[in-house]
Amino acid sequence: MTKQKVVIALGGNAIQTGNGATAEDQKNACYQTAKQLAHISKLGHDIVITHGNGPQVGNIVLQQQLNQSEKLPAMPLDTCGAMSQGMIGYWLQNALYEVFQQEGINRTAATTVTQVVVDQNDPAFQHPTKPIGSFYDEAEAKELMEIKGYTMKEDAGRGYRRLVPSPKPLDIIEKDMIQFLVDHKFVVIAGGGGGIPVAKHEGKLIGVEAVIDKDLTTEKIAELIDADTLLILTAVEKIFLHFGSPQQQDLEQLTYEEAVTYKEQGHFAPGSMLPKVEAALAFVNSKPGRKAIITSLDKAYDAVLGKAGTTILSKEACLS
Repeated sequence: MTKQKVVIALGGNAIQTGNGATAEDQKNACYQTAKQLAHISKLGHDIVITHGNGPQVGNIVLQQQLNQSEKLPAMPLDTCGAMSQGMIGYWLQNALYEVFQQEGINRTAATTVTQVVVDQNDPAFQHPTKPIGSFYDEAEAKELMEIKGYTMKEDAGRGYRRLVPSPKPLDIIEKDMIQFLVDHKFVVIAGGGGGIPVAKHEGKLIGVEAVIDKDLTTEKIAELIDADTLLILTAVEKIFLHFGSPQQQDLEQLTYEEAVTYKEQGHFAPGSMLPKVEAALAFVNSKPGRKAIITSLDKAYDAVLGKAGTTILSKEACLS
């Protein structure tokens, strides 16, 4: 097989093992994930790994709020995101080190705390949509809205949660560092949780209160380091039409045009499959010959070999 540069987006199940998961639980989940990733590394491919951080950063925000005082003020959301990148990066590095030792793979993993440029005028800042943190009752939610100025929304009968903006990623500050590490055979962990959102202002990078979609950040990294394949791992093996209905149909390969048509027909749920398909479409449309694959973690190796998952190709690639 021809050597490729593969950017892999890990789904939440790659790290989180359920409500109330301890650090050891999450480390074990990372170890199981590392065993799957080692199979891909054995093929000789250069690998960049991204990951979510939803439960972890939510817990960090809650810990900050519960323990804050005049002497110990709570850290802002961008800093909490950085904390989660370091924490999860450590878990993944540690797990990969152990698995690489077991498998005789001469590779080292390195985590890059990743800053992602957003536009402060992005319309997303006027319409927060990303839920973070704990659940509150209605009275608590109203108090937070009055005192903190938060946007709060009821979440499926479970209580109210804070909503924050989810702007589009424009650039990756550490892209050259990521490229350098890849060129020197490191397995790179980057873009954790969608990256730390920053805005450029008078020669500075200013952290902003937002959460960037991790799949869109993964696509931006893959595009900027000239990756060959974008591998998005989620809870299902393939993309389905009419998901969960008697008419459910799995899809093995799609052209860019076919995927766009299905997207416009509303087959992909917002907050679930839709951002993954949008990231795949952006990647395959960014340069001829690129491909994106959407599959589950346990099918990742087979998917890279073309034996599993849903592959989305540019029209040119399908004709070649």
